Amino acid sequence: MTVSSNPVPSRVFHVSTPNLDDFQEICSQTADKTTYSLATAIDHNIPIYNATTLDYTDSEQVARLQDEWYHILSTGPGIYVLKGMYHPDRYRETLTSANSAFTSIINHERQIGTKGDHFAAGGKNDRIWNSFSKHALEHPASFIDYYSNPWLRLVSESWLGPAYRVTAQVNAVKPGGAAQDSHRDYHLGFQDLDRCAAFPRSIHIASQYLTLQGAVAHSDMPPESGPTRFLPFSQTYEPGYLAWRREEFRAFFQQNYVALPLEFGDGLFFNPAVFHAAGANETEPSADGGFHRKANLLQVSSGLGKTMESIDTIPIMEKCWDGLVERYQQSGKVDAGLESFVLAVADGYPFPTNLDKRPPAPSGMAPESEQEIIRRGLTEGWETERAVQELRSMRANSCA
Repeated sequence: MTVSSNPVPSRVFHVSTPNLDDFQEICSQTADKTTYSLATAIDHNIPIYNATTLDYTDSEQVARLQDEWYHILSTGPGIYVLKGMYHPDRYRETLTSANSAFTSIINHERQIGTKGDHFAAGGKNDRIWNSFSKHALEHPASFIDYYSNPWLRLVSESWLGPAYRVTAQVNAVKPGGAAQDSHRDYHLGFQDLDRCAAFPRSIHIASQYLTLQGAVAHSDMPPESGPTRFLPFSQTYEPGYLAWRREEFRAFFQQNYVALPLEFGDGLFFNPAVFHAAGANETEPSADGGFHRKANLLQVSSGLGKTMESIDTIPIMEKCWDGLVERYQQSGKVDAGLESFVLAVADGYPFPTNLDKRPPAPSGMAPESEQEIIRRGLTEGWETERAVQELRSMRANSCA
């Protein structure tokens, strides 16, 4: 007997699932100031908090703040601003020293060549991958003061709880720097469409709870400099990871996004599933290079996004490669059995990595994973030595 339809709903979102009418309805919501009583204002649906009027040592106030921030990111507009997070009255020397360190790093790395980027053309602006580690090595004193900011801890714990891990990338957008296309971010935002569609619905929801996106303004960001564009409430659209590439969704974003100017030292935080895009720097170019919009982009990750035990793929593949090649030659392809083995033994996720040494591929947003290297080795007929060397090179180039 053939069952005509599945009695249970699909565990995945299909590429055809996104519906613009549903998305428009979700994004038509309005943030209410009474919901976020500790915010000083709500501007274009984005709650604004002022760190200079709040007390991070007041445990009762902190608990209320973290409840509000969690609500904003999960079911609210998805974005908030923390004015004066690195207020110049306290952090001017720190920010100035950090900017000097970043300039030194950029000048050094410019000699190496153009870098890849996830959502913008490489070489058009200045980008520092892993500014977190490079800042520490370039100027330890300002690094210590910068990441000792108590607001960073409270913001991170409000979304991720304890045991989070901070990474950061600097982006400096020059006059004439074009706007990004709207997108979602890490994790699923960095997968191609078909790969993303293979993950079940639960992961589409969970992905946004594993990461907090943020930025610290390392310059003023007036409207004409192109501060980040956001579509409030868009993170609550469940099939959004399959929608952001579609032209009708990008057109809706272009017609409805909001962007707020920031001041030197302000912080901004958002759910990585919010549809967003860096704006265009429309300031006038000048002989001295003009106005560069500078931000240290913070990406804070949950401590739970790791395996319980570490598996070293390389010695396993060294022992098993000849057997894998024999099976490949017998079937003439990576058949179901070989594919199952590769998925069980090798890492299919290329992050964390060193994006200086392993930049996103020109046609994608992520470098090769261990699984992809192994598949390529089988199809190209590598010997054991070549397979092991490729995996070792990947590992070495992924280190900080």
